Amino acid sequence: MTGSRGLVARIDGAWPTLSPQEQRVAGFLRANPDESALYNSSELARRVGVSKATVSRLYRRLGFADSREAREHLRARRAAGLPVPVDGGTDRLAAQVATDARHLHALAASLDRAALTAAAGALAAAPRVLVIGLRSGFPLAMLLRQALAQGRSGVLLLPGPGQTLGEELAAVRPGDAVVLVGLRRRPAGFARLLAGLRAVTGDLVLIVDPSLGPTDDPWRFDVAIESASPFDSYAAAASLVSLLAGEVLDALGAEGAARVTAVERTYLELQELEP
Repeated sequence: MTGSRGLVARIDGAWPTLSPQEQRVAGFLRANPDESALYNSSELARRVGVSKATVSRLYRRLGFADSREAREHLRARRAAGLPVPVDGGTDRLAAQVATDARHLHALAASLDRAALTAAAGALAAAPRVLVIGLRSGFPLAMLLRQALAQGRSGVLLLPGPGQTLGEELAAVRPGDAVVLVGLRRRPAGFARLLAGLRAVTGDLVLIVDPSLGPTDDPWRFDVAIESASPFDSYAAAASLVSLLAGEVLDALGAEGAARVTAVERTYLELQELEP
């Protein structure tokens, strides 16, 4: 076996040893690696125009016992976040909606309401709130920062465009509250970042998915991101962001309401929003 190497890497490594017919199949898979998760040997043979025996030989040369093992390999890669479709169903929209609905119901069932309220209280009381999102977590962090800024000042989104975290996190102070959004396929160094934040502040809120593994963080909120699409779904994560921001606004009370009014007045004065 060639271990956890991706399909394209396996094909490239075996290419010189493949027969012309095997190269024909391999070339198709190399151009469409996602489709190996959809076809069994017979279906792939018909799709490419070769014999089933040719497909079976190719899979063995690539280190798979058969097409089933190859498909399981692709499914495992998808479970790790690789954008690979694994279902051949035609109604992907219905499957996506159903999956998102399950994720939202799971969030409602598992969410620790007391922890959410406590985290929101810390975000409301801190002199500054730093919202950090890496890779797919960045747009969610941006949504949270935008919402929090409606109710309070001193909310920063990190990292800035084109910036690394080192120079910005060096300014984190013990009184600051931090929200860290980190969903699967996190960048290398995420664990070091998390450890560094824990060392500086006790007010740390995590929005993550279960791929992070167990931690002892009291304000950790997990969301499911599996999807019927080749790409992860962030429906539950976005819902959690909205819930958290709403809890913070509630915790701010009259101060938050006054800020909302002031922001709205400024919008009108600058004519920044559609009427």
